[in-house]
Amino acid sequence: MSNALQFQGWLHSHSERTELALDRLLDAAQNTPRRLHEAMRYAAQGGGKRIRPLLVYAAGQLGDGKECNEALDAAAVAIECIHAYSLVHDDLPCMDDDDLRRGRPTVHKAYDEATALLVGDALQTRAFEILANTNADADVRLKMISALAAASGSRGMAGGQAIDLESVGKKLDLSGLKQMHAMKTGALLSCAVELGGIAAQLNPIEMAHLESYSKSLGLAFQIVDDVLDATADSQTLGKTAGKDAAANKPTYVTLMGLDYAQKQAKELQEVAIASLESFGASAQALKDLALLVVDRSN
Repeated sequence: MSNALQFQGWLHSHSERTELALDRLLDAAQNTPRRLHEAMRYAAQGGGKRIRPLLVYAAGQLGDGKECNEALDAAAVAIECIHAYSLVHDDLPCMDDDDLRRGRPTVHKAYDEATALLVGDALQTRAFEILANTNADADVRLKMISALAAASGSRGMAGGQAIDLESVGKKLDLSGLKQMHAMKTGALLSCAVELGGIAAQLNPIEMAHLESYSKSLGLAFQIVDDVLDATADSQTLGKTAGKDAAANKPTYVTLMGLDYAQKQAKELQEVAIASLESFGASAQALKDLALLVVDRSN
């Protein structure tokens, strides 16, 4: 079987695993308050590439065979809950004010703004509840909770979003743009890889290799987002295209040009893949995900 076919099989099985874990670990839509739980599921189960859970599972394969399936499922769902909450809040009128997400109405359009705000709050807290209650060593649980909190907060995703909002209509230099992207998008992608490594109980040297991989991949992911925002249409993206330019936001494309951005994404992809050399064949899924992230069309 070719590597491409093997990866497609891996992608299908782990995407399905993600959906099953989300269904199992999220509150049922019938639970009180019903409207809130229904909207949480609408936000978290509404499609998407599931890149972050897939990175959790791919990094989790690098361990020595210790049983960590439950911890990996918990980590995959927890980070997807954080990602979903960030999208719900990002789409609100007070933030990016968007009507379309993953090819369908955003949560505040499908429900209302107050419900959308509560959905984000509840998904965030549910993420940490899931990690705290998973069947894993206390040290593993604590490390996962700490990693996700750091990646989500003011020094990570939320801080990156704050810089993004403050930068509208302003000029950022390349260093400032990299910092914003490393926090806004890169922190959570890096955390996904870190969570998989923690669940697999990798040693510090192995974790350092994963950090090099994930930092390069996280920046490449955001650069590709910038390129797609400038070149793709809304139907392909599943969200409103051209929003960054319309909002006068700094991006790699507006700052450095389309050719530079595309070249930089490819170079970062190569760095990410090279960081995995010491893992051998067990890192194939991580390598394939790096190719998928940079070569995607949405």
